[in-house]
This record gives sequence, structure tokens and C-alpha cells, in this order.
Amino acid sequence: MNYAPPIRQPLESERFQVIVIGGGINGVAIARECGRAGRRTLLVEQHDFAAGTTSRATRIIHGGLRYLEHAELGLVRESLVERRRLLQERPHLVHPINFLLALDQNSGRSALTIRTGLWLYRRLGGGSLHAGSSREDQQKLERLLDSGRRWSVFGYEDAQCEFPERLVAEWLVEAMEAGAVARNHTQVLAVDVRHRRVAGVLLRDQLTGKEERVEATWIINATGPWADRLCQRSRIETSHPMVGGIRGSHIVLPRFAGAPAAAVYTEAVDKRPIFVIPWNEQVLVGTTEVADQGDPGKVQPAPEEIDYLMRSFVRLFPQVKLSAADIRYSFAGVRPLPFAPKEDAAAVTRKHYLHDHAQDGAEHMISIIGGKLTTAAELARQCAAKIGVSPKSSKTIALASAESAALLLDQWVIEIGSVGGISEDTARGIVEWHGKRALDISNMARRSPDLRAPLCAHSEHIVAEAVDAIAGECATTLGDVLLRRVPVALGACWSPACSREAAARIGAAMGWTDSQSAAQLEAFEMERAAFLRKPPRVGTLVEAAAD
Repeated sequence: MNYAPPIRQPLESERFQVIVIGGGINGVAIARECGRAGRRTLLVEQHDFAAGTTSRATRIIHGGLRYLEHAELGLVRESLVERRRLLQERPHLVHPINFLLALDQNSGRSALTIRTGLWLYRRLGGGSLHAGSSREDQQKLERLLDSGRRWSVFGYEDAQCEFPERLVAEWLVEAMEAGAVARNHTQVLAVDVRHRRVAGVLLRDQLTGKEERVEATWIINATGPWADRLCQRSRIETSHPMVGGIRGSHIVLPRFAGAPAAAVYTEAVDKRPIFVIPWNEQVLVGTTEVADQGDPGKVQPAPEEIDYLMRSFVRLFPQVKLSAADIRYSFAGVRPLPFAPKEDAAAVTRKHYLHDHAQDGAEHMISIIGGKLTTAAELARQCAAKIGVSPKSSKTIALASAESAALLLDQWVIEIGSVGGISEDTARGIVEWHGKRALDISNMARRSPDLRAPLCAHSEHIVAEAVDAIAGECATTLGDVLLRRVPVALGACWSPACSREAAARIGAAMGWTDSQSAAQLEAFEMERAAFLRKPPRVGTLVEAAAD
């Protein structure tokens, strides 16, 4: 039985009340908010949903402890409210995690300042998240730290979303269920401005090359680091650039013996804050802050950044025998921070703001500047209010603690496994990535052994998840599936053999011809290699420090 993807209906001359340009977490959240409020909404994304900055983040849901240093109490409070909301609404994707703040005797931050900041952070956050005891993790960390330096270690709680791509996919489905029309792989060539007011957009379908004109009452520019480029293409002139792009790079290392389950927040070799975080059965180290005005679609970590992150890791954990040769891959994204050329990157506010283009001769167009994973839903509510959309409250599941969330998920796993005739590990993987869609996937898996087959020999995730992504979550390419909807290709096991196996099994289920499967596989390998880069040897400093 073959499963055909939904047919993309033509949009030529259609009229929408709201067109949202940009399918990252902010754009999808705005489309969901407008759709729920009954506005006819179109969401367009030039590549794939969550393929840009959203998928290149540090993957934590946090209030921003460092923002307290810059006296941004309002941002911290807003972020912590949203953190608790996400923990309650999406317990399968967002979970509490212990953090250990490790500072040596050379840190410029005093113990009194740190304790005061953590006390305030907990108060603003509304109490414990019930992430469990961190004492064992603290002991593990202390055994790994450089014994030649005196360390102070402080514990606190925050949250992690290992796969924000999945959060975007869930919000995307909810937006479409509310009536929004979604188009990925669709570029906005220009915004049409008539008599100093936006009238619509000119679109190009990247898959077919077809161009269409669509009319709109409001246009939201949620393209992140592409925001100024969209205005330039549309001849909308602003008094100065809106975005000051800051590149953030990460490296991914294998899990090492004695690694704590807690995340570590510490200072890099230059005293900048960095994270060392357990992620996807690996270790994520980041991030950097480097000005970047290049093409955000081609952003890559510079060798100096990889060297910087690896030296900082080795300096923190000299007993861990990892070197640059052990880096599984690196990746980078451009944060769309507000343009502030005279400020140091670390001091630029992480607050979002809404730029009204009425003053630029483009009335009824709003550009979103800044924003982060944690506050995307609140940004969407503010944006909807800005254009006169009254938000509609949605029912949520309120959970008292991480323990009750875990109990609910365990019950869910048993039900999903029973319905689909699949193993407990596979059922758990489906529940943790797909939430309420897990039952649909389980029902699909029951129909055929081919749909219950793993995507690759090392994975518990199955072909039915990929088919559901294409049928119900706007996935079009193999990259859409394996990097974002069912992101197994971010895992430690992934290899070209895994890619071939997944392409063959998904292609068979979807009824792709041999040439279609081959083309999808080739395009996927190119996309993955451009995104997740295995760095060359990045210098002798790292190698020497690891010896």
C-alpha cells in the first residue's frame, strides 16, 4: 500500500488576512495564533519548517540566567513563565534538567553574586521544577574538573527541548488544524507594496518553479536573519538595518565515561559563558558569538570557533581524552539579534521587538526582530495583538511535576505499543517525538510489517513515522523527514548506510521510483553534509591539550 503526499493546491490570486513569511519557531507560532483566532492565514517558508536558526540552537528552554547580569529582569520573568507553560503543555518534548554552574578561582563572578542571582532566578521561576537530585551529578563533575584549580559548583534547574524541530512540527499541525495554509519550499520573491501599504506577495514554488501572486491584508516578516534581505528585495527601506546577525556555533562530541546527566554552564577560555549539555546520547558544546552578515543559508562554523569550543572543553575536562578528531560534527546558525553595531555581542539584548513598517512606506507589515525558543509563543501572542487579532485560549494539560509527566508518558507508551504491535522502545520513541500524533502513527504501523520496520538498523524509530510526516506534517523531501520530522539523522549512529536504508524503506512505502529514491537520497546527503559538518583538524592547541 502506497501513501501519496497531500496535493498542494494552487494559490494564485487567493486572498489571506495574514501572510506569515518564515517557518521557524516564531513564524509557525504566529501562524498558529492567527489561525486559532479565525484569521485566514498563509504560512510560507523558503526551505523547510525549522530548517534555519531554530534547528541550530543550543536546545534549552530557559529564563536566561546570564540576562540577570544585564538587568533584563522583564525578559527573564517572561522566559520563565513560558518555560513553565511549555513544561506543562509539552512534557514529551520539554523536560526539566539539572544545571551545574562551574566557576574556577579566576572567574570574575563572586560566589555571593552567583548565589544571589540563583536565588532570584528560582523566585522568578516559581519554585522547583522537580528535575531530581543533582548531588550525584555534582560529584561526577567534580571528579572530572581540572584538579589543579579551585572550583565552585552551584546547582539550579532549567529545561531542555532536545528537538525543537518536533515542537515546530506540532505547532505547524495545530496551525493547519485551525485553518492555516502552510507551504514550505516556497520563496517570497517580493512583497507587493501599493500606495504605501502592503497588498500581497509574489511566491515561487521551489519544487516546481511556478510563480504565483497572493493578496494579503497583513504581512508578518518572521524570516529571522533574512529579515533585511526580504525588505531589500521588496524595496522597503528602513533607516538602518534591523538585524545584526550573530553566528553561534556548536560542536557535538561522543558521550564520555563519567559524564554527568546534568548540563554544565561554565566559562570558556575567554571567560564567556558556554554550555556542555547531554543531548541525543551525545554531548553538545556551545556556543560562540561572532558577527556574521553573510548568507544565513550558507553559515558554517569557522575553524577558530571549533578550536575555541574544543579548547574550552579540554580546559574544563583535562582528564577526558577527547580531541578535535573526536568531534562528530559541528553546526552553526545566525541569531537575528537587534542591530547594535556599537555593542559587544554578549551585551546585545535578547528581547524581541516588532518593527512596524508603516514609517517605511509599507503599512500593515510587521518584522519580527530577535526572539528565542523559549518565548516564541508569547511573541506570537504579542504579534497577533499588534495586528488586532484577539487570542483564543487553548486547553492544556497542567502537570504538577516531572514525576507526574513521566507517569503519564509511561501510560501512553503502554497504550501506543499495544495498539501498534510494536516494542516498548519503539512506542516510547514515538510518544516522545510525536505526542498526540503517536496514536495515529501506531494505528498506521499496525497495517503492515513494512511500516513497523526501523528506519535504519540502529534506530527504534520506524517507517510509519516518516510516512506520517509526509502525509500530515508537510514533509516533502527526505531531509524534511530525517533531519526535522523524525530527526534520526542527528543521532550518533547515522552513516551513509543508514541513509541508504532509510531512503529505500521510505521510498518503498511512498511508492517512489528508483530514480526518485536516488534523487531524494542524493539531495539528503548534500543537505546533511552542508548542515552537520565534520570539521578538519582545527589546530595543534587542541591536540596538545588533549595529550
